[in-house]
Amino acid sequence: MKIYLYFFGKPRDSHVNAIAEDYLRRISHYAKTEMTELRARSDPWAKHPSAYSICLDPAGQRLDSTAFTALVQRTEREARDLVFIVGGADGLPTGWGDRANLRLSLSPMTYPHELARAMLAEQIYRAFTTLRGHPYPR
Repeated sequence: MKIYLYFFGKPRDSHVNAIAEDYLRRISHYAKTEMTELRARSDPWAKHPSAYSICLDPAGQRLDSTAFTALVQRTEREARDLVFIVGGADGLPTGWGDRANLRLSLSPMTYPHELARAMLAEQIYRAFTTLRGHPYPR
């Protein structure tokens, strides 16, 4: 299993990006990770045809940490990669949310996209530590 976190837009806030990168480094103890900026012509579905894809979308489904952990566990058990896609200031390109296996909303509140990446990375780390019985989630 490998975790891919794709995002649109240049990383601007080095502090927030450092938080996301720190969690991805921690996740790498459990799975290989990669965080990459996407360009408009990118097609993550072509690059990862068998992966479970999740697009962050304010109108998407809300999961609590337990349900998110179960999703990570299921994809790990199925030996599928996880692809997360975070839109930029204008959201995701037209039709991308429809191609995803899941549209996920982190909150009904609006956050900067860089902060959303950090929050998402933390939840992925929380899921892995929960599954491995690590004390972090307490």
